[in-house]
Amino acid sequence: MLVSTTGPACCQRLKAMLMDALRLLLFPTLMAFAAASDLLTMTISNRVSLLLLAGFFPLALATGMSVADVGSHVGAGFLVLAIAFGCFARGWIGGGDAKLAASTALWLGFPELLDYLLCASLLGGALTLLIIRFRVGPLPALLAGQEWAVRLHRIDAGVPYGIALAASALIVYPNTIWMKSFGL
Repeated sequence: MLVSTTGPACCQRLKAMLMDALRLLLFPTLMAFAAASDLLTMTISNRVSLLLLAGFFPLALATGMSVADVGSHVGAGFLVLAIAFGCFARGWIGGGDAKLAASTALWLGFPELLDYLLCASLLGGALTLLIIRFRVGPLPALLAGQEWAVRLHRIDAGVPYGIALAASALIVYPNTIWMKSFGL
């Protein structure tokens, strides 16, 4: 029997494959990019948060997420945005970190938010201690010519907290509705 490569069944399979690719690739890829960007440049592009925002809504619609669940995820994002911008206003975190945390909360929603924030706090503390230790000693000769390493080694430089935020998001992501729908 021949399988049709046209028609409604084909379109449904293609749509399902695209949604699976979006679930599996978009969020993790953007988290990895944000972490690498923060390490190398001490900035997280607004494009990362905008792409996360833009990717969430089509995926929620295509996977049949209820309006109430979408609202809950949006609420989680706004809550984290308000708190993170309070931290930004006090100079505790960067603006890119605040936007990354909020757009991550949008994807995770309230069910995974506490785990994410706890993990980010623990990893952020560990990252800060590692960077302090890195700054105490001389910059290794192997890294001396690397602009990002010189910047990171400066005692007056900040901490690329986006690394901890992104790593925490990737740790929590397998527990989300996006991945549970795969049975993982």
